[in-house]
Amino acid sequence: MLHTIKKIGVMTSGGDSPGMNAAVRSVVRACAFHNIECIGIYRGYEGMIDGDFVSMDARSVKGIINKGGTILKSARSKEFRTKEGRAKAHEQLLKASIDAFVVIGGDGSFTGAMIFNQEYNFPVMGIPGTIDNDIFGTTHTLGYDTALNTVVEVIDKIRDTASSHNRLFFIEVMGRDVGHIALNVGIGAGAEEILIPEEDLGLDRLVESLRRSKQSGKSSSIVVVAEGDKIGKSVFELKDYIDENMSEYEVRVSVLGHMQRGGAPSCFDRVLASRMGVKAVESLITGKSNFMVGLKNDIIDLTPFDQAVKGKSKINMELLRVSEIMSI
Repeated sequence: MLHTIKKIGVMTSGGDSPGMNAAVRSVVRACAFHNIECIGIYRGYEGMIDGDFVSMDARSVKGIINKGGTILKSARSKEFRTKEGRAKAHEQLLKASIDAFVVIGGDGSFTGAMIFNQEYNFPVMGIPGTIDNDIFGTTHTLGYDTALNTVVEVIDKIRDTASSHNRLFFIEVMGRDVGHIALNVGIGAGAEEILIPEEDLGLDRLVESLRRSKQSGKSSSIVVVAEGDKIGKSVFELKDYIDENMSEYEVRVSVLGHMQRGGAPSCFDRVLASRMGVKAVESLITGKSNFMVGLKNDIIDLTPFDQAVKGKSKINMELLRVSEIMSI
């Protein structure tokens, strides 16, 4: 199969994450190294349906390794979820003589790629790009490390204000289904409590814990809350409950939102993206398809799409124990 791959497409899909540009650069340059033409697909599957393609060479990706977001743009495509939409996309790929493509995105993007592969037997590889780190088959997704560093830096700044005014801050971070970001930044920034979807602390236990902190001499507190935490309907409901039950604290809420997804990627994410891009291209060249490239025990490995999509990314239970000890 070595001779059959002459042209590879590369695209970014779903939510953006730092490191996506570094991964695009890696795919393009790995293609150039192996004398394969590379085609950039703008706006994810939406651009694939529209035939929004551009030829890319090694020089067209200079100066992007340090940039957040994605130069290929990203979009969510309702049309690609339909059989008709996927038929249009397939037609456009054939028209452009594209033999295979690499998709950089999350589980939704991989599900689309997997279905497309099943319908047309079209070679495809995935690179996991999402700050939530919620994809099975890799210890780190692109953008996760950068997001952790961004959030810790912000919490350090908020702590200055909390300490100056004897305030309690609830800081909401991303993590709808898993608490990777909250758990790690909570430990890294020295939070008093960490609230994640996997562990239901309960309102009463939260109050009890904050009271203990106050009695032990802490004049201010930081509570990191994953957006998918189950205690309250929202972080603002948590604030209202603490206001009613702990008058000794002046409570504030800070929702970090999309700032967590931006910014220059960390060195770790740049290196990871470079390794993953090379692996994706070389796997396609050797005839592999329908896999996600991931990091396992510091080795770049492949996980079948169906496992990556259906599998559950689990939090590190040892970190939970460490967080309890550190908050004393």
